[in-house]
Amino acid sequence: MAAEEFGLAMGVGSQRAALENPEMEDSFTVVREHAPPHAFLCGNLGIIQLRDKGIEWADKAVEMIDAQALCIHLNPLQEAIQPEGDHDAAGCLDALQELCSSCRYPVIVKETGCGISRECARQLFAAGASAVDVGGLGGTSWAAVEQFRAKNPLQQALGLHFADWGGIPTAVSVAEATLAGGPVIATGGLNSGTDIAKAMALGAGLGGMALALLPPAMDGYQSLCDKIHQIQTEIRMSCYLTGSRNPSELRNIRKYITGITGEMLQYEENKL
Repeated sequence: MAAEEFGLAMGVGSQRAALENPEMEDSFTVVREHAPPHAFLCGNLGIIQLRDKGIEWADKAVEMIDAQALCIHLNPLQEAIQPEGDHDAAGCLDALQELCSSCRYPVIVKETGCGISRECARQLFAAGASAVDVGGLGGTSWAAVEQFRAKNPLQQALGLHFADWGGIPTAVSVAEATLAGGPVIATGGLNSGTDIAKAMALGAGLGGMALALLPPAMDGYQSLCDKIHQIQTEIRMSCYLTGSRNPSELRNIRKYITGITGEMLQYEENKL
C-alpha cells in the first residue's frame, strides 16, 4: 500500500516456495492486489532454481504478481552453509544468459549480503542483466541467519565462521559495480535518505532498504508513511545542500572517501 501511495518500487522475497506449492501463492499475489496500478514490483527467483527449473519458472514468478521485472538472487554462501543447500553453481551464468536473451522483462541480478565486484558485474552485464543490485556487506548476513537456523553444531559453527566472509562493503561494491558500465542498485545496510544519497553519489541509480521500514510498518500504516516521507525529505535535503537539482546529479559532486572504504577503493584504483 505504501509503495503504491509513494510510487516506490518493491521486491518480494524468493518465490520458490509458491512455485513449488501453489497454495502459497496468496502470500505473494497480495502485493499486487494492494498496489494495483502504479507500484513497480519485482519478482524474485534464485539463480540455482533458474538453472534447474528453466525459463518457465522465471515467467511464472513474473506472472504470479504481474511484476514489471524479475530479480535473480545470488546466495552461494547461504547455500554452502545449508545442509540442504545446493553446493554446485555450475551452469548458472549460462542459465542467466539464456533468460536475458529470451525474456521480455528486465532482469536484475542481486546479491544477498556479500556484494558484487567489478569483475562479477561485468560478467553479469555481458550475460544481459538489465541492472545489478549489489546487496553488499552491511545489511543482513544470511550466513548468520543460518547459524540460528541450524540444527547441528557444524552448521552453527559454519554460520558463525562465515558471517562476514568475503563481503564487499556496500559503498565499495557500488563504486566497483558502477565501473562495469551498467545500472547499479545500492542495497545492504542503507537506513536513511542520506545513505541513499551517498550511494547515488558513488554511482548508484537507486537505493533500497528493508530493515529500516519494518519497525514502522509493524506500528501501522501511518507510521510507515511518516518514515518514508522522512527518508524522501532526507534525500531532497541532501540534494539541496550539495547543490544538486535532482538525485541523479549527486554523482557529480565532490566526494571525500575515508577509512577502510577509502583504502579499499584506492587499492582498486591502483590496480587499474
